Amino acid sequence: MFDKRPYLHLHFLVFLWGFTAILGLLIHLSFPEVVFYRTLFSFIAFIPVLYIAKIPFSIDPRTLFKLLITGLVISFHWLLFFGAARYANASVSLIGLSTTSLWTALIEPLARRQRMSKLEVFFGLLIILGLYIIYKDDFTYGVGLLMSLGSAFFAAVFSVTNSLFVRRLNPLQITFYETGGAFLGTIPFVVWQLNTEGRGLAFPTDMDLVYLLILALICTVYANAVWVRLLKSITAFAANLVINLEPIYGILLALLIFGQSESMNPGFYVGGGIIILTVFIYPVVSRRFRGGLS
Repeated sequence: MFDKRPYLHLHFLVFLWGFTAILGLLIHLSFPEVVFYRTLFSFIAFIPVLYIAKIPFSIDPRTLFKLLITGLVISFHWLLFFGAARYANASVSLIGLSTTSLWTALIEPLARRQRMSKLEVFFGLLIILGLYIIYKDDFTYGVGLLMSLGSAFFAAVFSVTNSLFVRRLNPLQITFYETGGAFLGTIPFVVWQLNTEGRGLAFPTDMDLVYLLILALICTVYANAVWVRLLKSITAFAANLVINLEPIYGILLALLIFGQSESMNPGFYVGGGIIILTVFIYPVVSRRFRGGLS
């Protein structure tokens, strides 16, 4: 009998990931400080997780260095993601992030020195069409959208790089050190901001602390720990299809919570619809015609 529970659990995780942009807007700190506290709290929280799971902390120095550098890439991803939500809104941030899977499809052949698929180029052009419609109709949120596209690019670089580690390291061990690298990578941005503004590090208010703990403990540590377990019972293809729902969940939540400030012009929804539909169709078509178009 088909077990729906892993898929329902996965939908809940994607719902949590879609909620992160909203949490970033609810926290009354600068976006570099949001990433600073998120990565710090997550790194600390991963320590008992690895201990309980009996996963060793020790790894060779060369691998550790590579994981920390990958964490630096993650810090760029999170800084741009939360920055996009601040410069525009949560919807813009999530629309740009939805291009991650196609960025991955374009970057991975380069990383593996393989010929790029014509099918992937075609879907990449559809993404560009969606972005053109958004920009053509209204450039108001142009900076935010560019930041969210940069966030998606770094997310793709991170996922391609991570694929080289999962063959020989435990995924939770990888995430632990990469989160540490992300924390270290965020520090220079926070220091630069504080020096520019001539102030000290802001401490979260009571509600900010609650939101940061949700962001770190539930949306990061819990979600990653469960994600690793779910991949044992769900195919990567099925998981990627569900993950594509993240911007939809996030945009609906943003409209529900922030109301009018998340309302966009028709061109945004037309262009965003093309992007999301393209991201949904891509894995289905690529699986069906794998090897047919090269």
